[in-house]
Amino acid sequence: MTSRYGITVPFEGVTLLEHEAWFHRLADLGYTDVWSSEVDGADGFTPLTLAAIWEPRLNLGIAVTPVFTRGAGLMAMSIAALAEVAGGRFTMGLGASSEPVVQRWNGVKYENPYARTRDVLRFVKRALDGEKIDEVFETFEVHGFKLSRPVTERPPILLGALRPGMLRLAGREADGAILNWLGANDVAQCRAEVGEGKTIAARLFVVPTEDADTARFIGRRMISSYLTVNAYAEFHRWLGRGDVLQPMWDAWSDGDRKRANELIPDSVVDELIIHGSYDECREHVARYVDAGVTVPAIAIVPFGIDLAAAVEGLAPR
Repeated sequence: MTSRYGITVPFEGVTLLEHEAWFHRLADLGYTDVWSSEVDGADGFTPLTLAAIWEPRLNLGIAVTPVFTRGAGLMAMSIAALAEVAGGRFTMGLGASSEPVVQRWNGVKYENPYARTRDVLRFVKRALDGEKIDEVFETFEVHGFKLSRPVTERPPILLGALRPGMLRLAGREADGAILNWLGANDVAQCRAEVGEGKTIAARLFVVPTEDADTARFIGRRMISSYLTVNAYAEFHRWLGRGDVLQPMWDAWSDGDRKRANELIPDSVVDELIIHGSYDECREHVARYVDAGVTVPAIAIVPFGIDLAAAVEGLAPR
């Protein structure tokens, strides 16, 4: 299917210390990558630090660490430390995240997300290259910072990007982009903004069941939870789903969440949520790869399935 095939960790219901055996199993099954996130569970760095130590066959990636929730110097130190442990197998993902994560949950003002992402990216690149930085950026200032443990080689840095401005920044100043909550047919539109020759990673949500009603029920709840956040709503307006999703947004705004879920068409769920048999799920992932995703990172949605069976069933063939 592809030379890179990733999965999202940590797994639901599995402690971090229990992941050692899982990392070995993933590598045995042919998974090449494990990608963490940083929302409301584990931080992005700790699961990958464990993976770096326990399983040298796996590539590591974070999708994504918010640029608001760590100071610039700490961000550079965290990246450098994991890069040192991983020995060239680590890709860093930076992103603006969203107002709920940044402001409601972390108490940090969510202001000028594009400028903040750009400034953190520029600072981190220079810091990881060993430069002493004394500069006033648009969104913060740093005076006299220099990493005392510079990395041997700066890891690739991708940007979480949802719209043209950030996608173009990812292509212009980063090593590529991380996509999320899109259909396979949307990849080309995003790829065109990033440009050729850049890495495109994508987190792909998978509900591995042939019960379409169950998959769509789960998918609708996920879609209404995410796509009502402004950043994702604007992304899907740009992708051309404004008219079909407007009834959901209206019902959500009116406080009728049940109705909002009901108003999401099956066709939208089927585009954004991978479901079906294991063969059908792998074929759906392949469509993203064919469209231009270079690093698919599947995320198994827990709904009472056997995790071991799902991990094996979804493994690359």
